[in-house]
Amino acid sequence: DLNTSAPIEEILDLDGRRRATLGRIEALRATRNRVSKEIPRIKDRGRRQGRIAEMRKVGEQIRALESELRPLEERLRDALLEVPNLPDPSVPVGPDERHNVVIRQVGELPTFGFEPLPHWDLGPALDIIDFERGVKISGTRFYVLKGLGARLQRALITWMIDIHTEYHGYTEVYPPFLVRRECLYGTAQLPKFADNQYYDAQDDLWMIPTAEVPVTNLYRDEILPEEQLPIYLTAYTACFRREKMSAGRDTRGMKRGHQFDKVEMVKFVKPETSMDELMSLLDDAEDVCRRLGLPHRVVQMCTGDLSFSAAVKYDIE
Repeated sequence: DLNTSAPIEEILDLDGRRRATLGRIEALRATRNRVSKEIPRIKDRGRRQGRIAEMRKVGEQIRALESELRPLEERLRDALLEVPNLPDPSVPVGPDERHNVVIRQVGELPTFGFEPLPHWDLGPALDIIDFERGVKISGTRFYVLKGLGARLQRALITWMIDIHTEYHGYTEVYPPFLVRRECLYGTAQLPKFADNQYYDAQDDLWMIPTAEVPVTNLYRDEILPEEQLPIYLTAYTACFRREKMSAGRDTRGMKRGHQFDKVEMVKFVKPETSMDELMSLLDDAEDVCRRLGLPHRVVQMCTGDLSFSAAVKYDIE
């Protein structure tokens, strides 16, 4: 359960120890500063040398305490990064996905006068998806799109980008597919979900699990002028996930592949407008379904099914 696994007791203990150690360091530094100012005024050479020796010992104590402080601060930082976002008060309370709430359903589900095939049968029959050669090339959970399958994928990506830029007010960006580890901390994939990321150890670069990572980090460590907000960005990227957390689930077909394409939307907005902006972004995503004539439903995640970094979350199914 994401909401109960955070090491709160350890965080409180580490914070207390950090504060106590920092207090001792600051007290010793204050003593050293005060005595250092007095030493030049001491006339007696023996007494002056004695005070200098005392301050050397104080300096050694400070260094020893600083070496204790560093691992405390590092562990505290890591423990704080294990704390999930707090759910918004509007989020329905429940332990798991069975308690998610259907907000609305749009369109009628189609009915057929025949038994419809799953895509893992239909794709190969139409010669537009090749699962066997995807596995041959790269292993399980990979596939090859070919012919009209590859063309459809490319067309949908371009069309969705055009919808968001021409009708919804987003600016297109094309970010790198490899990012520094700070970016994954910035969007909460690290440290909790490190096992689900692909990683290049030589350059310390991470393959992105979603375009959200590079796009959200575009303005990291920057202060934006208020008049620059809101900023709406959309991006196509390939995405890479080990999918270790979903072992045994959706193993057939294209779902939960290690590589997939996605068109992402990200907004930088004022906090007081964020909920309205989220509803607007949700509508922009639904507009894709409406324009394609796809029946769909909007589901609000309950507290037990919220992702680690989310305060509020909706799925369009």
